[in-house]
Order: sequence, then structure tokens, then C-alpha cells
Amino acid sequence: MDIKTNLIYQIAKLRLRKIEGYSSQAEWLQLRQLRHILDRSSRTEFARELSLSRQTNYRTYTERVPLQDYEACKGDIERMMRGERDILVPGTCSWYAKSSGTTSDRSKYIPVPYLHLQQCHYRGGSDALWIYLRNYPDSRFFSTKGLVLGGSHSPVSVGSGAKTGDLSAILVEHMPLLGELLRVPSKKTLLMGEWTAKMQTIVREVARANVGSLSGVPSWMLVLLKEVLAYTGAKDISEVWPSLEVFFHGGISFSPYRETYRELIPSSRMRYEETYNASEGFFAIQDDPREQGMLLMLDYGIFYEFVPMSELSEDLSSLRAIPLWEVELGRDYALVISTLGGLYRYMIGDTVRFTSLAPYRVIISGRTKHYINAFGEELMVANTDEAISQACQATGAQVSDYTAAPHFFLEQGKGRHDWLIEFSRAPEDTALFAQILDDQLRRLNSDYDAKRYEDMTLYPLHLELAPTGLFHSWLEGQGKLGGQHKVPRLSNSRRYLEELLALRDNTHLS
Repeated sequence: MDIKTNLIYQIAKLRLRKIEGYSSQAEWLQLRQLRHILDRSSRTEFARELSLSRQTNYRTYTERVPLQDYEACKGDIERMMRGERDILVPGTCSWYAKSSGTTSDRSKYIPVPYLHLQQCHYRGGSDALWIYLRNYPDSRFFSTKGLVLGGSHSPVSVGSGAKTGDLSAILVEHMPLLGELLRVPSKKTLLMGEWTAKMQTIVREVARANVGSLSGVPSWMLVLLKEVLAYTGAKDISEVWPSLEVFFHGGISFSPYRETYRELIPSSRMRYEETYNASEGFFAIQDDPREQGMLLMLDYGIFYEFVPMSELSEDLSSLRAIPLWEVELGRDYALVISTLGGLYRYMIGDTVRFTSLAPYRVIISGRTKHYINAFGEELMVANTDEAISQACQATGAQVSDYTAAPHFFLEQGKGRHDWLIEFSRAPEDTALFAQILDDQLRRLNSDYDAKRYEDMTLYPLHLELAPTGLFHSWLEGQGKLGGQHKVPRLSNSRRYLEELLALRDNTHLS
């Protein structure tokens, strides 16, 4: 390490020793988090109604607090946003992270009280750096600038002192001083609202900076890197930023982008570090490049539970969640969290699989429902079903079945969604149907809309027609005929779509 990085790293050694204790103290740490959460929540209406206190043990907690999704919390969160006190957190909450919505809402709003921001989100960011420096002592991190890119824009006031924005905007607004000194572009630029002008400004600010690290979502960062190359005329990013050494990435899978990044950044010193951070909390960090999975962070004011996917159903009251110390390797679990942010036994919709139990490491294995999140769009079946309905109403069409999957244009750092639709009554103008479908998806899902803005990350969807009986034939070939089986409507993998297209092209269905 250079002198500056080494001096700052000395501060991290005590914290790293605590993280190393995760292997032997996991159950104790988790029960301590639960006590911390219950102690803080004891001053809230939520805790009083359920007779919760710091002395409540785990078994009693699970008996009194039902598993919840956003719909169950929505009413209380709206009360908090109107300025009511002591609802889910003590006092009031001024900040709400806006993320993609549920069945009945375009967006959902996750409370982010200051304590949760500090003890979870910022601690996660600093721990990711300390672990990286431990693993790579040749780093010169603090002698360079860190390029941070999010989908952020200035938070919006919704009255009663509450503000909403995506998580990256909230993090920028409260960035600690050290982060402000090291980060590019400027806060003013990061919070610009108009994306095209913002991207141009970012490129001008960062092109001549001594950038040593990147942080952001792979798809968005790829767009920026290509813009930087176009602006500078350089042949690759290593020529622009010779000190670049690490990309902290998260939000979507990095796998489809890995080879493209290697071509853009041919430096042998370049490393890629995965993090698991969501609006609801910071959960895991890649801690060992030799191991599969990310280290589950156990002392962030989050108490974890897990519902085996084999037991998952729509009826949350029928589900049984287990604590961390009862999970098994190789099984998929729906993630359930209780946090200092006012979420209690909350199912965030992600599924994880454990790759190690000492310490606990996870990979993100999917979502509890079918979805597409190849570019950070978080498109859910509820969105696509409603968009299909609106497009049918507008064109007089009728849809029998459909499926959709991502299509990557890696050279451009962009993509689109490919749709295969079987109509029982086809529209007169399929191009018009596709346009309306795309417009409705933008209306229903704010993350999809952001990625579609001026084709910045997503091009308009592409529509293919399926002949009558195609989906039935595919299910029959899979031995899955029957009311309980259907072709997945959405998938991050192109497997189902490609199999259906191959069946269409190799058979003669009417």
C-alpha cells in the first residue's frame, strides 16, 4: 500500500477482527441484533400493539409478528410519510428509498432512518473497502479518486418533512466527509435530474480525474465507460485511468458483462468485488476471491430469517421461517429481514442459497416470483400482466400466453426485452401493440422507465409471434401439462424463450 492508504487502513484492523468473529459468533450476533431492534422498536405503536419489548425472545417474536410483504406495511409507511410519529420507528423518518413497485403500486417507499443508514448502509460500504484492502495489500485506493455512479437524482419532497429518492440519492445526500473528498463526480452532478445532460457532465468531470475505483450497477457503468472512451478517443479504459484497480458492483448479475469489462479494462490489476445492497439494507460482501458467494454481514442491525422455497406459497400466514443457524447448504430460501429501519419479518422478494456455513456465505439465486432484472429494471409479472391487458384493450387483441427474456448487446452495453406472444386474436398492427406494451411497462414500473429513458440502457422491446398451440406443445414436451404448470412469464435466462423459438421454427403449428 502507499503511505496514505496504509495509514487509513490501520483504523480498519479492529473492525476486521470483529468480522473474522462471524464464524464462531453467528448465533450470538444475530440474537444481539434482534434485541437491538426490539429495544429501539419498543417506543413504537407497532411494538405496543404486539406487546414487544427488548426482553422478547426469538420464539415469542415469531409468534406475535406475522411474516409481511410491502402491502402489509404500506399503510403504516404512508402514515409515517405524512409525518405521524412513533409508527414503525421511534419519532419521525425523513427519508424514504423509492424502488420498483408491487402489484398495485408503481413504486414502493422504504423508510431509511438515519440510524439504519449509518449502522447498515454506510457500514456496508466501509466494510467492503476494508475487506478489499485486507485481500489486496498492494492497493493505492486512497491516493486516487472513486467514481460513483447511481441512478440518483435530487430527492423529492412529499410534504411533512419527508423526502423520497432512490437509495443512491440518499447515500449521496448523507455522504461522510472522507467519501465526499474522494468521490467523483461532484454531488451537484450526481443529483442532476436530466440523464442525457447529466451523463455528458459526468464524462467531462471524470475523464481527466485519477480514477482508481468504480462503484455502481454493471449495466449503467458500462454505458458511462463507453461514453468516456468516445470522449477521450482512448482505445481502452486502462489508457484513460492507468491507476484503476477495482469495481465494486451490485444490483444485477455481473456474469453477462464480465467479458465485456475485461476487454474494456485489460489491466491485469483490475479486480471485481460483488456486494449485495438493496433499499431495505446492506446484506453481504464478497470477502474471499477463492470462495463462491458473499459473506452475510451479521451486525448491521438486521436480523435474518429464511423461508425454504420448497415451502413457499402466496399465503404468508402459512409459512414457517427459520433463523440463520438452522439453514442448510445448497437450498434456496426466501430472505426475511427485521431491521432498524422499521421493517419486521419483511419478505423482500429475493432468494438466496448458502455456499458456506462457517462463515455464512450466500449467492443471490433469484426472486420469489418470476421477474427480469438483467439491467436493473426489476420487471415483475404483475407489471407485465397489467401492461398486456392495457395493450389488448387498446388494440382489440387477445393474448393466450407469453414469455419474455433479456437480450444483451454487450458491445453497446445495452439490451432489450424479447417477447414471444401467442394471440388468440392478433392485433391488426403488431408494431402498435408492441409500442403500447412498452409504454405501459414504463408507466407501471419506474425502474423500467428509467432504463428506457432515451434508450440509455434498454432499447424498445422486440415482439415475436407464437403460432396457436406453441405453449401447450412445449409444456407437453416437458411433461408439464395441467393447471398447475405454465411457461414462466419472465426469466433472466433465455432458456425458455430459446426452447420455444426453436420449437416454433422446427414444427408446423397452425
